[in-house]
Amino acid sequence: MKALFWIVLIAGAAGCVYWWRRWRQREDERERAAEQRFAAAMAQVKAEVAPVDPAQRLLFEAAGRAGEANEPALAIQLYARLISRFPDGALVAQARTAVELQKKKLAKA
Repeated sequence: MKALFWIVLIAGAAGCVYWWRRWRQREDERERAAEQRFAAAMAQVKAEVAPVDPAQRLLFEAAGRAGEANEPALAIQLYARLISRFPDGALVAQARTAVELQKKKLAKA
């Protein structure tokens, strides 16, 4: 009777270990697949994003800093310069949105 108990106990433990290893294996496969999907999505996004001209980026960052420094008039001027110099640039849509926000900030002051 004792031998049967130990056999069942060992078989149960072996079954649990087997189940746990299969579960970990499936989780690792899911994680690898998720990483591959993420890498593919990032590669697609990088391919779709147009490169930004350094001068355009500098103007955009300067305007943003001016807005953060509570200088909405200067920020609007810099955004306007960005929009006029780079009418088809990658940051123009963001600049137009930022101008509207700065106009609201200027109207409150």
